[in-house]
Amino acid sequence: MSGRRLTEERLLVATHNRGKLEEIAALLEPYGVSVTGAAERNLPEPEETGTTFVENARIKAHAAARATGLPALADDSGIEIDALDGAPGVYTADWAETPAGRDFVMAMTRAHDALVAKGAPEPWTARFRCTLVLAWPDGHDEVFPGVMEGRVVWPMRGDQGHGYDPIFQPEGHDITFGEMDRWTKNEMSHRADAFRKFVAGCLD
Repeated sequence: MSGRRLTEERLLVATHNRGKLEEIAALLEPYGVSVTGAAERNLPEPEETGTTFVENARIKAHAAARATGLPALADDSGIEIDALDGAPGVYTADWAETPAGRDFVMAMTRAHDALVAKGAPEPWTARFRCTLVLAWPDGHDEVFPGVMEGRVVWPMRGDQGHGYDPIFQPEGHDITFGEMDRWTKNEMSHRADAFRKFVAGCLD
């Protein structure tokens, strides 16, 4: 899998999430690429008007590349639950929005209640998806999708990770992402899958 090579030594990561920025910076360090984040550049968060992960990742990556003149890496990710026709999908974070901020316990409870109300039989198959987009200021981009298959479980288990991790049990494992240490999760997650493709396509 090959695309346009990343020849620049500096990359903008189009996120205001400090944890995500540090994770990507550590992954890129062996390749001699230094990163800067959207918050450091005082970039506004663009409105995510897409209806797919790739559309939203493209919006974020291209907005950041245009604003800074640097190549920009953005991701959009979420959970798809088969019995809910793929919901919440691109609205994964929206399900957690409250006036006081994001409440993922509320979002996970909403997902569970919807499954019960629908009478969906277990196992509740699901997957996490991540789409990485690397965009250049000239408008070119490369797209790298990642996926982790699994199922939704209830009740919530574990206090590691973030988002919907406590109700997602990855395929081949008997613990949830919420019970898994972050190093193990980061080696096998949907983001890791997408990142491996990004490295193969643009860095190796």
